[in-house]
Amino acid sequence: MSRNPMRTVLPVLAASVALAACERSSEPAARGPAPSLHASILTLDSHVDIPFEFATPEVDPRTAPLQVNLDSMRIGGLDAAFFIVYVGQGERTDEAYADARERALVKFAAIRRMTDELYPELIGLAYSADDVERLVGEGKLAAMIGIENGYVIGTDLSLLDRYYDLGARYMTLVHNGHNAIADSAQPSAELGDPEAEHDGVSAFGEQVIARMNDLGMMVDISHASKATALDAIRLSRAPVIASHSAVRALADHPRNLDDETLLALRDSGGVVQIVAFDAYLKHDPEAAAQHAALRERFGVVTAQDVVALPEPERIEFLRTVQAIQQRWPPSTVSDLVDHIDYAVRLIGIDHVGISSDFGGGGGVIGWTNAAETAAVTAELEARGYSRDAIAKLWSGNLLRVWREVERAASAGPSGGTR
Repeated sequence: MSRNPMRTVLPVLAASVALAACERSSEPAARGPAPSLHASILTLDSHVDIPFEFATPEVDPRTAPLQVNLDSMRIGGLDAAFFIVYVGQGERTDEAYADARERALVKFAAIRRMTDELYPELIGLAYSADDVERLVGEGKLAAMIGIENGYVIGTDLSLLDRYYDLGARYMTLVHNGHNAIADSAQPSAELGDPEAEHDGVSAFGEQVIARMNDLGMMVDISHASKATALDAIRLSRAPVIASHSAVRALADHPRNLDDETLLALRDSGGVVQIVAFDAYLKHDPEAAAQHAALRERFGVVTAQDVVALPEPERIEFLRTVQAIQQRWPPSTVSDLVDHIDYAVRLIGIDHVGISSDFGGGGGVIGWTNAAETAAVTAELEARGYSRDAIAKLWSGNLLRVWREVERAASAGPSGGTR
């Protein structure tokens, strides 16, 4: 996997330990049957990152020591997941854009190889919201494709059509660092970013959003600056999503959404997928700085990198993480549901969902990998959420937005069709 230092991945100890354990056994640990309520609803994780070696002999999608593999999805009762085509922000040159495109195509090919060649009897690729329900109804897992970072289109609008035809059904406009489309919530000092470059969505970004609407590709505002998010909500003629974000009122991290943005998202009919990412659920700048220094020292960017460390270094890394977390305990499933509770109270049960960001730094105590997915349902049930409410949180709300995006695309930009 090519390491990009701009990738924000705060390694929670739980995720690292889980992956280290997986390294010792190709089979995920059994967790027993999922609770009946959990087993009775369609569960969908809107953001799962994959390495560049995914669906190769080195990284088997079924058994590899990843936070999400096909076996752990089955064990944890996770029915569907958006597997992510992520490429980190780089320079805005023709050569860099071409490289980003090729790296994106590697991940598209890997996801499709998983569904079409390696395990078609276990998992299928969903191109529509109806496909998700059909595949799960047939007893299969459902894979969907999301793009993280509009940098992969460079300044070539036609690439949206190409990626859509390959299966992409949402695109995060921006990642860490501004791009040609919009401003990021976290400008890149390494790339020389000013605090704001476009004051939100650029003129090119307006064309991008319009074309995504035409195609039926969901617009994703995670990682966007507040100005970008509000612009995108205003510009899109279909509801938008935040595929993996948390609540700023509970954790003052620039990646999180404040109340004004959440209310605008609600008013547009959109959905925020609350993410199980430690630093976004309980943001502590001092702990974050210590984690960052530790990652730099060991050259760790993803949790998978921890697994790849020589054993003495891995042990030292994990012990140091433990020492940090004795002072700043990592987030738990309860903290995740605190953010869900806040969002539900503010914008309503119809506009909130759930995501993990597994493989990209996600994971909290109690939900460190897909095999533990039922723990989230159990916490929601313990807090009094009804079955219907939990079903909306796990998949109903996102599938509803997806269908509204599909309908907007069918209408075309001026009443025409794609």
